[in-house]
Amino acid sequence: MTAPSQEIDGPDGADGEPKKVTVIGAGISGLLAAYELERLGHRVEVIEGSPDIGGRIHTHRFPGGSGPGPFAELGAMRIPAAHRLTMRYIDELGLQDQVREFRTLFSDDAAYLPSSTGYLRVRDARDTLVKEFAAGLPNHDFRDNTLMFCAWLDASIRAIAPRQFYDGLHGEISMELLNLVDRIDLTPYRSGSSGNQVDLHAFFADQPQVRSFCPPRLDRFLDDVLDETSSSIVRLRDGMDVLPRRLASRIRGKISTGQEVVGIDVRDDTVVLRIRQGVRILTKVCDYVVCTLPFTVLRRMQLSGFDEDKLDIVRRTKYWPATKVAFHCREPFWEKDGISGGASFTGGHVRQTYYPPAEGDPANGAVLLASYSIGPDADALGHLGEAERNAVIIRELSAMHPELRRPGMILEVAGRAWGSHRWSWGAATVRWDQEAALREAERQEAARPQRGLFFAGEHCSSKPAWIEGAIESAIEAAHEIEWYEPRESRVFAASRPSRSNGSA
Repeated sequence: MTAPSQEIDGPDGADGEPKKVTVIGAGISGLLAAYELERLGHRVEVIEGSPDIGGRIHTHRFPGGSGPGPFAELGAMRIPAAHRLTMRYIDELGLQDQVREFRTLFSDDAAYLPSSTGYLRVRDARDTLVKEFAAGLPNHDFRDNTLMFCAWLDASIRAIAPRQFYDGLHGEISMELLNLVDRIDLTPYRSGSSGNQVDLHAFFADQPQVRSFCPPRLDRFLDDVLDETSSSIVRLRDGMDVLPRRLASRIRGKISTGQEVVGIDVRDDTVVLRIRQGVRILTKVCDYVVCTLPFTVLRRMQLSGFDEDKLDIVRRTKYWPATKVAFHCREPFWEKDGISGGASFTGGHVRQTYYPPAEGDPANGAVLLASYSIGPDADALGHLGEAERNAVIIRELSAMHPELRRPGMILEVAGRAWGSHRWSWGAATVRWDQEAALREAERQEAARPQRGLFFAGEHCSSKPAWIEGAIESAIEAAHEIEWYEPRESRVFAASRPSRSNGSA
């Protein structure tokens, strides 16, 4: 039985003193908000409902027989080098020596992708992709480089987008876009060992005018395509979780795990939190609160004192599910298949398969990120029991990698279905289907405070689904608190007599 509520704290902070701030959530946005608030001179504590910090950065470490075993990134796994805020904090936290190249989709010529004739190596895919793309055009009167460019753009969209979303994008590469690209010399953008691919990131960086000829739905999704296929993406050598752990080590205030917020009551001068600790429900009265929880979690709570517009954005913000499944393998068998890294697009429920570098003791084996899926594919896998889910992945993936069926090849399996994970109920906010003005309006509404309750997280940012967005929103929330004055303070200041020169 749940014990009655108990009050465990009260408001603090007289006029002119440092503000006392409670941060809900010890993911990147919560930790970064606490870090910045302390640098501004405020007193901070962080409370986290789950047993650990890091939020949707989750590095799973497999056991090793001698020394540390290999690890898998079941949450955030990469950082575009152009994300300047993330790179700035990596530098500030002394993690520069951790930065390594992240090899992504189609970056290895020996990786695979599906076609109507079966799996193809990236190095051999050009002719088939061009033929299949050209078959859907009313005429083929385009240069070979143009057809290759559009075929690889279509293949990249197919590999990155959820299947249902791709179905809506299919055919969005219009004749108008083809005609424009056909007038551009694409030779400098050919890539791959034999020039059989196209560097989409470099092309759109040099030819930004082309985006104005992309249909709106394609243009809104293009940033994700370019981010995920860029050659300048990085990872952290010892695991992405070194970032939140290093950040937490720089915070002076208390960071408490196992404190699940189940209710928020916004009042005129305080924010009251109801917190579950074991079987007890405690009441905590706070001066200021930064809530970094996903809205999928927030809308399951008891909320009061929120205005209707805020409740509306909390209820309707959309999150994509994502499911990741990693295999701890006896050996990196893919290297004998000629694959040195990067990722294949495998289609089916599996979607993407990544080959992390095998950097530890070979006796400890290697990790294969066997399946990374988002959207309905992620839900389909996430809702299966563990044994059934693993069987589906092995069945699909072994068509491309039959080595998985060798006895003893798979030592252990770890996975995370973010769409059904109780501390997130989703992987990330996605606004691909919205016009720019609506996206910005929803971002502003998501971030808008409720008196002393402030909000941060990737869902409050211009870079949803990325660490960059979590950091951006945390900085903004910290500075909003720095400049915020309670209503009573504003009234008192307005009623205070003005002081002219020479007056007492």
